Amino acid sequence: MKEPNSTQYNKNLNSIRSAFEKASAHYDEYSILQRTITDRLTESLDEIKIKPISILDLGSGTGYGSKILHKKFKDAHIYQIDVSEGMLNMSHEKAPVFFSKDHFICADANKLPFRENYFDLIVSGLMLQWCNNFDTIFAEVNNLLKVNGVFLFSSFGPDSLKELRDCWARVDDYVHVNAFVDMHDIGDALIRNELISPVLNTEKIILTYNSCRQLMCELKYIGAQNVNNGRRKTLTGKNRLKKVFEHYEAYRANKKLPATYEVIYGHAWKSPPRQQTQSVTLEEVKQQLKKRQ
Repeated sequence: MKEPNSTQYNKNLNSIRSAFEKASAHYDEYSILQRTITDRLTESLDEIKIKPISILDLGSGTGYGSKILHKKFKDAHIYQIDVSEGMLNMSHEKAPVFFSKDHFICADANKLPFRENYFDLIVSGLMLQWCNNFDTIFAEVNNLLKVNGVFLFSSFGPDSLKELRDCWARVDDYVHVNAFVDMHDIGDALIRNELISPVLNTEKIILTYNSCRQLMCELKYIGAQNVNNGRRKTLTGKNRLKKVFEHYEAYRANKKLPATYEVIYGHAWKSPPRQQTQSVTLEEVKQQLKKRQ
């Protein structure tokens, strides 16, 4: 089997947008795991002790996280950003009392339409795994946060969907499951972009299904489809799919098939601006001392 290259795992923005547009109508029905992770992520705000005035929900989806943020910070202005208009429309329809229209913005996370130092808190729930370059995203986050502002996020780690990835790897050389970034690489990227004192931890969550087909359908219904450049450009044949189902049966236990998710939770702060130091020559020091004598 050939070795994968990095470009195979580059995500296509148009494919991501299209997948979530199609999933928007029934996303809430199938996104139980996503809501659970959002609940746990936002609970950590109680320990951080922040009172934000302006909040950005980056990759807000259908607005579940924004509702929680509104309840926690009733006086804050909350802006929802998502790449999918369909997701934003669903959020607006369900929560018209909480937000005015200008709080719903369809935009790419790499190029956010806000001025510098605007937000006290940026929350990103399960959006980072759809990005190709964490440095680009974190630089943008750092640019938008006020000094001592907080970046709170969750993402999926490398062990996510490892069973499905293994089964596809036994069938062909194409990319069928998204690649996920390791917690330590995320931490390094935060520090490179001057988001300081990062705190990260992981959690393993295992969901169970009656069949591999049920798992694949659920992934489709929440928009979590294969959007990598290395994916097969033609339809996957029935024989290949049948082989994947057969391989997945090796994981069956207690009459159920497992699907592992490695969840990464983290937060970091925007550092104060660095104080500029001025170099002084030895001769200049001597001249200053003479003046004082």
